[in-house]
Amino acid sequence: MSEDPFGSRLERLREAGHKLTHARLTVLQVLEQSGGHITSTELLERVNAADPSIGRASVFRCLDLFTRLCFIRPTHIDNNATPTYVLMSGGHHHHIICTACNRVIEFEDCHLDELTRELEQRLNVTLTGHLLEFYGLCAHCRSADQ
Repeated sequence: MSEDPFGSRLERLREAGHKLTHARLTVLQVLEQSGGHITSTELLERVNAADPSIGRASVFRCLDLFTRLCFIRPTHIDNNATPTYVLMSGGHHHHIICTACNRVIEFEDCHLDELTRELEQRLNVTLTGHLLEFYGLCAHCRSADQ
């Protein structure tokens, strides 16, 4: 049976001493339904569609809290000033971003377990997650380039 990421995040919110407010639940649900990538503008629009009573400031407070809890991480996928928030499934997220067309190719297994353990030991830290991005040309752009 696979783990429910939404339920897991709710549990982590509780364990960290945070209440499960309506705004937090709604924002988290919209993030989950976004497929793992969403800008703050898109998030504001979708939260407003789900519940217009949730204000802009509440949404940004949720984004800040969820970033501190490593549920999400801001990234600049489209070379845009506005970050795209990505869900950190299992504490990590991985992309290959085409530098020509901005296509995002996701992949699951990064094989960083050994590096994580080494960094924790060598630097005396506890790592809670990572966002890994590689940049290059996708197959389509590489073909067009030749």
